[in-house]
Amino acid sequence: MVVAIAPWSVEVQPGKKEVFVPQGDVQIKNAALSDVLADETGRTTIKFTYPSLVADMDEDEEDEEHKSEDGKVTTIVLCSLTPGKIEQASCEIILEQDVEYMFELVGKNPVYLYGNYIDQEPVDQPPIGSDVDSEFDSEDEDAYNLDEVSSDVEVEVDVNEADLEDDAGRFEELEDEEMDEAKPAEKDDKKSLKRPRESDTTEADETKLSKSQKKKLAKKMKAEGGNAAPPPTEKPLEEGRKEEKKQKKDKKETNEKEGEAKGKDSDKKQSRVLEGGVKVRDVKVGNGKMAKKGDRVSLRYIGKLTNGTVFDKNTKGTPFTFTIGAGDVIKGWDIGIAGMQIDGEREVTVPPSMGYGKKKMQDIPANSTLVFEVKLLSIK
Repeated sequence: MVVAIAPWSVEVQPGKKEVFVPQGDVQIKNAALSDVLADETGRTTIKFTYPSLVADMDEDEEDEEHKSEDGKVTTIVLCSLTPGKIEQASCEIILEQDVEYMFELVGKNPVYLYGNYIDQEPVDQPPIGSDVDSEFDSEDEDAYNLDEVSSDVEVEVDVNEADLEDDAGRFEELEDEEMDEAKPAEKDDKKSLKRPRESDTTEADETKLSKSQKKKLAKKMKAEGGNAAPPPTEKPLEEGRKEEKKQKKDKKETNEKEGEAKGKDSDKKQSRVLEGGVKVRDVKVGNGKMAKKGDRVSLRYIGKLTNGTVFDKNTKGTPFTFTIGAGDVIKGWDIGIAGMQIDGEREVTVPPSMGYGKKKMQDIPANSTLVFEVKLLSIK
C-alpha cells in the first residue's frame, strides 16, 4: 500500500547531471517540458541511472561480492519529449530512501520531474516476519497447547434443573408428535396430521396438549392478558362506492364550469371589433409575418349566414387568392383578413354595410350579416 505524504519535484537542466539522494521514499509520477523552450522542435531525452540490485546468475559468489563493492549501476531512458507532440509523460517509478540516483538530460529543453514522498508500509500493521508476529504466535500456541492435559481431569458442569425440565418436556412433545404421525389417517376423518398452531388451540383442546405446550399457552395468555382490542370496523363497501361516485360527479361538474368560464374568457380575449364593425376572433394563431394591405394571400373559407346556412365555400382544389386592399373582395374581407399569419384560423363576422348591403346576391338575402371561417395558407 502506497500513501502519498508530500509533493516532490526536481528540474533537470540540459548538459548537467542531476544527482539525487532522497531523504524518504519518492514516487515519480510524471515528466513534463518547461514552460520556456530553448528548442521548439528538438527532442529532449531523460536518462535515469540507478544502482543495479540484480546479480548475474551464471557468475559465482566471489564475483557477486566484487560487483556490489564496485557499485555496478544501470542506465535507462526514462522518456523522450518533443514540443507540440509529446510534452509530458507518465512515469511510475519509486526511488528508495538514502540511495543515490542520477538524471541526465540529452537535448536543449529543461524538464521537470514531479511526484510524491510516500509511505509504503501501513502504520497499524507490523511487517511480516517481525518479532511481534513470532511472539504472538508462540503465545497462541502455548495458550492452546493441550498435550500436558490429563485425560482423567474432571470437569464440573453447571446444570440447571429448570432447563432439564424444559428439555424433558421437549422430548415428550417430540414423542407425542411421532406417535401421531405414525397413526394412519382414516378416510372418514379428514383431520390434518400437521401440528396445530398455538393460536388455533382452544380451551376445549387444551386437554390434548403436551405439558410443554400447555406451559407455552399459559405464558402467552398471561402476557396478552385477554384484553386484545377488537379489529376496527371497516366502512361498508356500498357506502364507499356511493361516496366515490359523488366525488367524481362533483369534480366533473367543477371542471365543466371552469371550462365554460375559460371558454368565455377566451372568446372575450380573442374577439375584436375592427373598422366598420367587422368582428374577428382568432381560433388559431399562425406563424411568421402578418398579412397587410398590398399582400397577395391564398386561403380556404366557408361562408355562412347567421342561421348557419352555408352560401359559399372553398375547402379543396385551388385555394382562393386575392390582394388585400385592391378591391377584389368585399370591404369586410380586406379588413378582416389583414393581420392574419400563415396557418392561422379566424372567424370573420361582416355586417351588411361591409358586405353586400341591401343587394340580394343569389343565396344571400339583402341586409345579411355574413360569417366566414377562414384559414390562411400563404402570403406573397
